[in-house]
Amino acid sequence: MINESQTSLAPGAATLAAAVAAVSRVAHDGRSADVALQDAESRADRAAVRAIALGTMRWYLRLAPALGSLVSRPAAEMDPLLRALLITAAHQIEYSRGAPEVSVHLAVDAARALGLARATGFVNAVLRRFVREREALLAATDADLATRTAHPDWLVRRLGEAWPAQCEAILEANNRHPPMVLRVAESGGASRAEYLRELAAAGRAAGSIEWLSQAIELEHSVAVSALPGFREGRVSVQDSAAQLAAVLLAAKAGQRVLDACAAPGGKTAHILQRDPGVSLLAVDSDAERLAMVTSTLARIGLRADCRVADLALPEAVADLPPFERILLDAPCSATGVIRRHPDIKLLRRESDIAGFARVQRQILRNVFARLAPGGRLVYATCSVLPEENEAVVLDFLATEPAARSLPWPSDVMLPPGAVRLEAGTQLLPGAQAGSDGFYYACLGRGSGE
Repeated sequence: MINESQTSLAPGAATLAAAVAAVSRVAHDGRSADVALQDAESRADRAAVRAIALGTMRWYLRLAPALGSLVSRPAAEMDPLLRALLITAAHQIEYSRGAPEVSVHLAVDAARALGLARATGFVNAVLRRFVREREALLAATDADLATRTAHPDWLVRRLGEAWPAQCEAILEANNRHPPMVLRVAESGGASRAEYLRELAAAGRAAGSIEWLSQAIELEHSVAVSALPGFREGRVSVQDSAAQLAAVLLAAKAGQRVLDACAAPGGKTAHILQRDPGVSLLAVDSDAERLAMVTSTLARIGLRADCRVADLALPEAVADLPPFERILLDAPCSATGVIRRHPDIKLLRRESDIAGFARVQRQILRNVFARLAPGGRLVYATCSVLPEENEAVVLDFLATEPAARSLPWPSDVMLPPGAVRLEAGTQLLPGAQAGSDGFYYACLGRGSGE
């Protein structure tokens, strides 16, 4: 609980305290950043709280070791909120535009707001020493690639094994602020060129992403409420790599479509906006997240049948007739979207990967059983780890006689820098496309597509 009633708090101290509380919930309680930041949604300074908290999560694994050498007690013995305060304040000292001395002063006041009044002297002493010695402290930690790029050791090792030539570029890309990418609805009544003119008239600089017909990248991120036509469904926020899912699926009017693991609904909306004549069933195992699909579809004025079901269980869709198109956006480590979700660095464990791969295999086998002869299944993840991607697909192709690998469609432009694999295609963060990291594989049953 943050006590903001103290009139002596310096301006900005309460904002810092709210960010610290969110960082602590992620780093020490294992909450996702979205959950950890929910308390800040009603605050007038929510944008600042979010920026400080996410920035700290992005650089947490670089700052924590540097601070560790200034504190005599082991990290495990320190109050989690106090530890989060020191690291968040260190982030402000190192990465914000404010004077370091001001950041120290705000941290001391934030300690009071967080109920850590007894620790104000300790906070002041540690942070002032960090200001004086940070160049040498960070130089020492930066000798290690994982610490310098603020990634867990296991992930750096895995990336080095999977993508030796691209590893450092991926790590660097993960630490950049992601662009805001829009998708102009095909059925929205305005072309991309017309929408770009609308943005220009509103003073929003933007440009086309040439390898996608409906994609636009904004020069500066804005609130969705500031986007012309957002509430009417004429435009949606969706990374360029994610926009490929519906394009590769190529669902047509009259076809039955299964959108497996559909939440939060961005790809569901794209499928329907490409062709509202499809008959679409959206399935997700989480009822609350499935409600987000319904909300997304309500905004764009379209609908789909929705079902709560665990697709890892064979009986989940066993009662349904075959589908001509299936999109499986499989649950994964999300290691391809760290630039958007830096909390993944703190939450994900190496032991999680085998578990994801096991569930991915189960879901793929179960939903493929509902694919009609001549149909197409698009397997997608936002992971860059082969164990969740090509390994899953190759194993499935080797054990499912009815399945065959389909080539990248000739009418879909291959994103620049995409890596063609024996099975599927990998987009990497930091590659020429400028997209998130996604994997796609198209599979078919029998002849045709």
